[in-house]
Amino acid sequence: MKNIGELMKKAQMVQSQMNILQTKMEKQEFEGTAGNGAVKVVMTGKGLPISVSINPDIVDKNDVETLEDLVLLAIRDCRERTDDIIASEMERIQTSLGLPAGFKLPF
Repeated sequence: MKNIGELMKKAQMVQSQMNILQTKMEKQEFEGTAGNGAVKVVMTGKGLPISVSINPDIVDKNDVETLEDLVLLAIRDCRERTDDIIASEMERIQTSLGLPAGFKLPF
């Protein structure tokens, strides 16, 4: 039973650290780009958009579809960067508590 008690204690510590990380990430800003930086999107770690920047040189009123695609790609890039940073931070938290990387908790 000692091992289960220790595991539960570590799980509570991880959950506490996750809450801190979540609060930190919600306040942090992340940038995603597309079209070699022609479109930039800034979002919070919670996924709320803050700004969109589009280089006027790429705007073509006869090709709105390409611009729409670039905006979507920039949003996806931003989300992927955010997810990668959160995953890295989670791995760091788990490792610091002696849990194996990739350990799945029940919450």
